Amino acid sequence: MTPPTDNNLGTSTLRKVAGRLIPFLGFLYFFAFLDRVNVGFAALTMNADLGISAAAFGIGSGIFFIGYILCEVPSNVMLERFGARLWIARIMISWGILSAAMAFVQGPRSFYAVRFLLGIAEAGFFPGIIFYLTCWFPSQHRARIIALFMIALPLSSVIGAPISTSLLGIEAVGLKGWQWMFLLEAVPTIILGIAVLAVLPDRPSDAKWLNEDEKRWLQSELAREHAGSSSHDHARSLREALMLPRVWRSGLVYFCILVGLYGFSFWLPQIIASLGQMTNVQVGLVTMIPYSLACIGLVLWGRHSDATEERALHVALPMLLGAAALIVSGWTSAPVVGFAALCLAAVGIYSGLPSFWALASRGLQGAAAAGAIALINSLGNFGGFLGPAAIGLAKTYTHSYAASLLLIAVFLGLGAALVIWERAREQRATTMFAPH
Repeated sequence: MTPPTDNNLGTSTLRKVAGRLIPFLGFLYFFAFLDRVNVGFAALTMNADLGISAAAFGIGSGIFFIGYILCEVPSNVMLERFGARLWIARIMISWGILSAAMAFVQGPRSFYAVRFLLGIAEAGFFPGIIFYLTCWFPSQHRARIIALFMIALPLSSVIGAPISTSLLGIEAVGLKGWQWMFLLEAVPTIILGIAVLAVLPDRPSDAKWLNEDEKRWLQSELAREHAGSSSHDHARSLREALMLPRVWRSGLVYFCILVGLYGFSFWLPQIIASLGQMTNVQVGLVTMIPYSLACIGLVLWGRHSDATEERALHVALPMLLGAAALIVSGWTSAPVVGFAALCLAAVGIYSGLPSFWALASRGLQGAAAAGAIALINSLGNFGGFLGPAAIGLAKTYTHSYAASLLLIAVFLGLGAALVIWERAREQRATTMFAPH
C-alpha cells in the first residue's frame, strides 16, 4: 500500500505538472491544427481565384501528409536526442514561415509545393508532444491528460472557423481575404515557437517549478512503471519498438481514424455550405457546432477511459458512431438530419483519440517511445492524404458528397473492427500466460 503522504504528493505533483504544461502545449497544438486545416476555409474563395478544381484541392490538401510522413520518424528521433524544447521550437518557427507562404501560391502546382513543404516542416510535432507527455505522466493518467491536450484539435475549428471565415472578407494592400487569413494566422505560430525556448523544460529534472520531493516522486513513478512493463508488450530500444507487431497494427488503426478525421475536417466547410444558402461567415459559425460537441465528447470520454482503465472499446465505439453518422449524413436529403449526423460524426471521430494514444504508447519510453509513436503517426497520416483526396475525386466525378462520406465511413468501421480484434487477441494471450 502507498502511504497517504505519497498519494498526496503524487496528486499535487501531477496537478502542478498538468497546470504548467497542458495549457501551453494545447495552445501550440491549437495553432498547429489551425495552420494545417485553415486551407479548408480558404477554399471557399481561393479555389475560384486560382482556378483550383475540387480534385486538385483534395490532392493539395492531402499532399501535406506525404512530406509529413517522410520526415516523421527522423524528426521524432531528433527530438529525443536534442530535447523537446529546442526541436519543437524549430518545428513551429519553420512551419509558421511556410504557412504564411501559402498566401502567395499562384495555382495548383505552387499550392502542391507549399503544402508538401509545410508537411516536412511540421513533421514530428504531434508525435513529439505525445512522446513528451509520456516523459511526464504515468500511463494510468494519460487518456485524461491527452484529452485535455487534444481538446485543442476540435477547439481550433470552434474558434478558428468564425475567425478564418471573417478574415476572408478582408481586401487590402492588393491581397485577397484568403491571403490575409494565411498571413495573420501564421504570426502567432512563429511567436509561440520562440516562446517554447523559454517556457518548455525538456524533462522533470529540468523543471524549476518542481521541488526536489516532487521531482523524485515523478521520476521514481515513471521508472517503476517502466520496470513493471510486461516483456511481451515492452520495447527497450528503437529497433525493438519499430519491430513490435502491435506498433504496426496501431498505425493501421490510426490510418483508419485519420481517413475520417482529415476527410471530415478539410471538407466540412464546403459540405456545410452545400446544405443551404449561407454566407462565408454563416458557414464559419455553423461549423463551430460539430466541433464544440466534439470538445465535450473528447474530454468526457477520455476521463471515462481513465476511470474504467479500459482503452480498446473507448477507441472502437466512437469510430463506429462516426461511421454510422457519416453514412446517414451522406445519404439523407434532409439538411437538418444531415447536419445532426455531421455533429455526431464529429463526436465519434474525435472522442476516441485520447484513449487511442494511451493504448498505443503503453510500455514505451525513451528512444523506443519516440520512434514507435512517430511510426504510428506516420502510418496513420497516410490516411490524412487519402481522406481529403478521396472526397475531392469522388465529388468531382459524382457531383455529390454521398459516395466519399461512405468511403471514409468504411475505413472507420474497419479500424474499429481491428481494435476489437486486437483486444480479443490480447485477452487470449493474457489468459494463456497467466499463472494457474
